[in-house]
Amino acid sequence: MGAFVAEVALRWSDMDAFGHVNHARTVTLLEEARAELLFAEAGRQGLLGMAEGMVVARVTIDYHTPLVYSAGSLQVRMSVRELKAASFLVDYAAYAHDSVLAASAETLMVPYDLRAGRPRRLTEDERAFLSEWQVAIDGAELGRA
Repeated sequence: MGAFVAEVALRWSDMDAFGHVNHARTVTLLEEARAELLFAEAGRQGLLGMAEGMVVARVTIDYHTPLVYSAGSLQVRMSVRELKAASFLVDYAAYAHDSVLAASAETLMVPYDLRAGRPRRLTEDERAFLSEWQVAIDGAELGRA
């Protein structure tokens, strides 16, 4: 299976005073794309537990070109890396409408038990789902070549 691809609409309100999408809004756009993978796609496959507790432990973003509202949408290609017992990394390559790499990012995700108020281990079903998306997005695509 290839990378998971989500299309995220850009909003006029995402822009800042400099005419490009604000950093905090970029984080939100990546979150929307990630929710498509971890919540919507997982739910379509009958896996509902991820939507009940998954937290961000770290996020890093590298910007390659300014992202502007006129791009219309952002195509975000995601893959999973470093799948461990109680954490995993999501890699992102985010493209503007003209197929230009706008940003690359990674998010360290930790499954979380909301009732107990503490991290938990991934279930076998969650691990199986996430392993479907363990594909290499090449270094050039992530701006790390």
